[in-house]
Amino acid sequence: MSALYSHAIRWEWAEKNPITSVRQSSKRQKAPDVLTPEEIAAILKQLSDPLRTMIELDAFTGLRRGELIGLRWEDVDFESLVLHVRRSVVATVEGVPKTEASQKDVPLDAQLAESLSVWKRRSPYTAPRDWVFASPHKKGRQPYWPGTLWRYYGTPAVNRAEVKKHVSYHTFRHTFGTLLNANGENAKVVQELLRHASMKVTPDIYMQAVSTQKREAQSKLVRMVLKKTAAQA
Repeated sequence: MSALYSHAIRWEWAEKNPITSVRQSSKRQKAPDVLTPEEIAAILKQLSDPLRTMIELDAFTGLRRGELIGLRWEDVDFESLVLHVRRSVVATVEGVPKTEASQKDVPLDAQLAESLSVWKRRSPYTAPRDWVFASPHKKGRQPYWPGTLWRYYGTPAVNRAEVKKHVSYHTFRHTFGTLLNANGENAKVVQELLRHASMKVTPDIYMQAVSTQKREAQSKLVRMVLKKTAAQA
């Protein structure tokens, strides 16, 4: 709103910007819920594809919802075990990722790669330019609507898993970062895995996290959660 009023002032449609007097706080109104490994495993057990594979990627890579939906098969490097984050899709509109840091490659754990490979064998849309999560209702021309998938299949799965928390796609990204931190991972590694543009919690912003460290941190979390899934089976 402030930007709109500033634009109006430049074009002499308004004389002042009333939004500048509005007091705002950057503090969250409510802390987001964080899932335990047991809760993630319980939810995954209640999901079927394509949503199960989507949530595995969300929970173990920290991809944002738009980045997750925006994946094409050409972005998945099964040989090098890497995801290339090249776009974000919001309300069917394709755009660039949130920040320059968001466009960094994401390590793909071997078990996650196997899940993706299984989904690819089931999907009728497997050409390099096809969406990883292509909607059959749109004959593959568009990816699924993530909100609709979650509303019809995700929320019921959370209820069946008896998880008494507010869960959304962002919950898994937030949990990803929180569990990595709880595991004692290097703060710079966590920042790079989440692809944040800056890191206020690390004093040495020039410390480089090598790919091996990021892979080990991610794989440790994958094994921790999927071990719970196997135990519940």
